[in-house]
Amino acid sequence: MAGSLNMVQLIGNLGKDPEIRRTQGGKPIANLSIATSESWRDKQTGERKEKTEWHRVVIFNEGLAGIAEKYLKKGSKVYVQGALQTRKWTDQSGVEKYSTEVILQGFNSTLTMLSDGNGGGNGGGNRRSDDDGGGDFGSGTRQSSGAGSRQSSFANNDMDDDIPF
Repeated sequence: MAGSLNMVQLIGNLGKDPEIRRTQGGKPIANLSIATSESWRDKQTGERKEKTEWHRVVIFNEGLAGIAEKYLKKGSKVYVQGALQTRKWTDQSGVEKYSTEVILQGFNSTLTMLSDGNGGGNGGGNRRSDDDGGGDFGSGTRQSSGAGSRQSSFANNDMDDDIPF
């Protein structure tokens, strides 16, 4: 068993179009700015309040960065899974600065498009990275809202019979 876990999962909206830069070898690196929000009702005033957090996401995986470059834009709703990393640098005036980012690199990184940039409905694609940049890219899982047509992610819903306790 591992002694620690560094995994971040976010669902939010892009605050701006992805910023794409390229390595000297021409591989894309995508920078995303993702907003996540929570809302609540103030107990004393009854007023609805909202708090938004901004998250920096850096995609080093070539396949995922290509998807971000081609399909994502400001307003797109996305799910990302990666690792948290803090880097330190010195600015032009000699002051040390820190930046904490969600890094998508390697086999445990995921980028799923949940909507287009227009805030529209069903998602576009799902891409999970592999070490070689491969993976599956498809139309995502769509479920209709009809009562009888809901699909399960398990083929056999009778799993209780197999549980030994």
